[in-house]
Amino acid sequence: MYDLIVIGGGPAGMTAALYALRNGKSVLVLEKHGFGGQITYSPKVENYPGTKEMSGNEFADKLLEQILALGAEVELEKAVSVEDADGHKLVKTEEGNAFESMTVVIATGVKHRMLGLEGENELVGNGISFCAVCDGDFFSGQTVCVAGGGNSALQEAILLAEKCKKVIILQDLPELTGEATLQNILRSRANVEIETNRKIVGVQANGDGLTGVTVQDRVTGAEKTIPCEGLFIAIGLIPENGPFADLADLNSYGYFASGEDCLTRTPGVYVAGDCRSKSIRQLTTACADGAVAALAACRYVNERK
Repeated sequence: MYDLIVIGGGPAGMTAALYALRNGKSVLVLEKHGFGGQITYSPKVENYPGTKEMSGNEFADKLLEQILALGAEVELEKAVSVEDADGHKLVKTEEGNAFESMTVVIATGVKHRMLGLEGENELVGNGISFCAVCDGDFFSGQTVCVAGGGNSALQEAILLAEKCKKVIILQDLPELTGEATLQNILRSRANVEIETNRKIVGVQANGDGLTGVTVQDRVTGAEKTIPCEGLFIAIGLIPENGPFADLADLNSYGYFASGEDCLTRTPGVYVAGDCRSKSIRQLTTACADGAVAALAACRYVNERK
């Protein structure tokens, strides 16, 4: 039986493993796809303290190497349930295996809602992005489009307008849905264009990356191509926390309703990273959650050994 099982191999999950291992605990990390999570889509990370520049893949590889060197065990399996019984946890996977531990950190992250276009996934990190704070500098002096019209999209557009030659907001509804204050800020910017009733139906690219997006007028059906170097998609995030709702409360958006302590209503079960309800989702906050959750799990284990 392990001291800790971490569900999710992104920055939060691997940091949780790191801190538990440094405290002499046995750790298993279950990851369903590939280690690193959303950060692997970032070609350059320039806002991580102490590191001038690195790729998201480089960060993920180094963190994985670090926890493996400390003795972490890893399995590429999808956790589908956690049972709480007799003072321990039983984590079952889609592959039919079951693993026992004293504690569990759930760090399942989120996935960005995509547009569902042909060739879209291949352009993530090569013209398509999701975070103006992370990637906005790469498009300084260029033209970018922002897909979406809610608060998140408008906040992204405001940040991009400070750096980019032109920012074009593409909303598929008749009007923007974000706060009036944000709308007013954007409408006052000379380099911002707002187009409503515009559905993005295609992306264009060459060997260097994105070159434009094709939009359809939802009223007339007419299509046009907008040349641009970047497309920031801000149409929502999708948490995948449903399988663990019997252990930890979810808010109305499906995120774990847990505070900065990363605790849940189930003793010995903790949550960390973007899957948790929070106002800021960045690499640094994910790692911070992982440390907090792991140290709480270590205290739980120490009290029972």
